[in-house]
Amino acid sequence: MSTAALATLANTVALDIQPIGGRIGAEIRNVTLSADLDAATVEAIQAALVEHKVIFFRGQNHLDDQGQEAFAQLLGEPVAHPTVPVHEGSSFLLQLDGADGQRANSWHTDVTFVDAYPKASVLRSVVAPASGGDTVWANTASAYQELSEPLRELADKLWAVHSNEYDYASIRPNVSAEKQERYRKVFASTVYETEHPVVRVHPISGERSLLLGHFVKRIKGYSQSDSAHLFAVLQSHVTRLENTVRWRWQAGDVAIWDNRSTQHYAVDDYGTQPRTVRRVTLAGEVPVAVDGQTSRTTRKG
Repeated sequence: MSTAALATLANTVALDIQPIGGRIGAEIRNVTLSADLDAATVEAIQAALVEHKVIFFRGQNHLDDQGQEAFAQLLGEPVAHPTVPVHEGSSFLLQLDGADGQRANSWHTDVTFVDAYPKASVLRSVVAPASGGDTVWANTASAYQELSEPLRELADKLWAVHSNEYDYASIRPNVSAEKQERYRKVFASTVYETEHPVVRVHPISGERSLLLGHFVKRIKGYSQSDSAHLFAVLQSHVTRLENTVRWRWQAGDVAIWDNRSTQHYAVDDYGTQPRTVRRVTLAGEVPVAVDGQTSRTTRKG
């Protein structure tokens, strides 16, 4: 189904959609998220997600962990993180607590170190800091579109190796030795490497988008130096401010993003203030490149 058709479907059920950024992000008002939503509303939410890439719902304070998981199941099949244990008492929830050093302050698409990485994530704010702690999302489809034609032609042919084994300290220069060890024992307890096309085709909209982020280990076929330069050039287009939207959290907010056409970054500027969010991810499909080839996991263990 095309993006236009999805947008038309969203309009037929009269969702109150308020765009936030010029290229990404919209708030949906007057919807109470639950497992009891009717099918037409769920389809309209799915349509808005594909069109706007990330959608926000304020004031969903009625949701608890079980309610969040039950709602998420209306949008797809929840899956647990491949290495990080689920939150106590839940089936699929991943808790990110700033007090435990779980601060995702680098640009990434979730879990791209596996082949069929999640199609979407549902994130609920449990405790929000009084200031700081925003999350920023980037539109990787508009980033691709704004590339010059020669760069698009090059990117269409590139493949990258993604892995959860990367230099954790390099993106968190002040990280403690204790937190580095926790990363090694938990997040990288099983090491994955997967080859993805740098440009993937969205299975619903047909849009092309850049598949990059901090899990990229190298661009295939290039020296480490050339790979780093290529990555920096393409990644810089993703994170241009014109391609981003920033959300100021309040407890009870829910954000849902299309993990196939976005990257995100949790801003680590809230010091010792408490910040807790819980996430459900939804099973995705194996990415397809421009030429029809599919991603492949080359290492697990």
